[in-house]
Amino acid sequence: MAPPSAPKVKPRIIIHGGAGNIRRETMGAEQYQQYRRSLLGIVTSTDVYMRAPKATAGGCPPSGRVEFPSALEIATYAVVKLENDPLFNSGHGAVFTRDGINELEASVMTSRGFAKRGVGVTGLRTVKNPILLAKAMLEHGERDLIGNTDLGWVADEGLEKEAVGDAGRDVPSAQGHTLVHGQTAETLARSYGLEMVDPSYYFTQKRWDEHVRGLEKEKQKTGSAVWSIDEYIPQGTCGAVALDEDGVLCVATSTGGMTNKLTGRIGDTPVVGAGFWAEEWAEEWDEKIEPIVNQARSTVGAWDSLKGYLEIPGPMVGLSTALQAFLTDCLPTPFMYSPISPLAASRRNRTRGADLEIIRSTAVSGTGNGDSFLRVAAARSVASIARWTGVSSSEAVNRIAGRGGELEKSAGSRWGKTGEGEGGMIGIECIIAIDRSGAVLPVESEILQDHNCAGMFRAWIRDDGLAEMKIWHEDEGDHSTLDDKYTS
Repeated sequence: MAPPSAPKVKPRIIIHGGAGNIRRETMGAEQYQQYRRSLLGIVTSTDVYMRAPKATAGGCPPSGRVEFPSALEIATYAVVKLENDPLFNSGHGAVFTRDGINELEASVMTSRGFAKRGVGVTGLRTVKNPILLAKAMLEHGERDLIGNTDLGWVADEGLEKEAVGDAGRDVPSAQGHTLVHGQTAETLARSYGLEMVDPSYYFTQKRWDEHVRGLEKEKQKTGSAVWSIDEYIPQGTCGAVALDEDGVLCVATSTGGMTNKLTGRIGDTPVVGAGFWAEEWAEEWDEKIEPIVNQARSTVGAWDSLKGYLEIPGPMVGLSTALQAFLTDCLPTPFMYSPISPLAASRRNRTRGADLEIIRSTAVSGTGNGDSFLRVAAARSVASIARWTGVSSSEAVNRIAGRGGELEKSAGSRWGKTGEGEGGMIGIECIIAIDRSGAVLPVESEILQDHNCAGMFRAWIRDDGLAEMKIWHEDEGDHSTLDDKYTS
């Protein structure tokens, strides 16, 4: 009996639980430990999930290949856990609008593999896990877009009948839509068979107290209802970015929005390109890169030169001789990778005379003041900077969400006074080199993270396999006694 299959690309995961005026001096030890245990528990559980082969009826998959969870499954698995944790501003811990209502938003996007690429849902009041509605919309996208051309937009007949009878709304499917709101979105959730809850499910005393306290400050003219210089008032999101064994990236984001927002307000979380983005592209060849890849495509020196050109540090995942032999026995085409169409790839190589295809991908999730993310199209801007200027995605994240970046600049003279511009981002970048036959050469991936505000809750799996969490910047003094590693 053959041993279990190992992933072709080492999966990665990073999560975040919000960003803003999270100051060390105002966070007690007990509160810190609560966030630490939760973040590390969620990221560790997700790590176990993403490395476990999928269960298959009969014990052996028909294709002969042992499958692992997809990036979409990994990212949404993590976000469901964040939504179910009352510590975070999503799902059960969602904030209240000025009218004392919970209105939730969520989104997902992948670097490839789905017709719609990315979708968002907003104005939800009874869907237990909004991220699962976004996931279902993406998964149904192929049928919604392609379907039966005689019917135009089409859904499964069973779903159509149930949806039409819900509150008198005619919702046969999500159709070609990318963003769906309110009762229509909830009708879709029911048609997908998702768990619905009474609005009271979202209530937590902590969020209600923040809601009431904020409105009272505004009434007494002693502060803002949505932000405070003295304490952390949630205005951010929860999210996850995952890389799977096939080199696909997925970003999943969920939120209750901004504390004391207007009922009906839509933030950056469900808006493609603002609070989330995932993209894959073929790296453009130029006079700098072509000599490197033509020199000696299989040598470590050539790959190091390519990494230097792209300014990207991080772990390299290669295939050992033993693993190659194992994959040859178990998989029909062990090293084939098709991120773009073979025709396009061959045409590109013919015209440039190169024998390597360099595929880059990046995915980011934002958290913080959503209106500021909307104003600068924050998430899409990160990918655009990385793609069109040739810098690493880490540098691109810094230019948008780092100190002095575009988010901070967007607040102008209001920076530090209203909460505008505050935020952070997490993400993953992946670089895959493919030769002319389609064989995958070394794979490079890097965890991305930066923020311009006092703190950002985040946790990830390090290169050595251990989980780590942080809230504050590295340069804010030695806090190893707080941000220690989770090894149990």
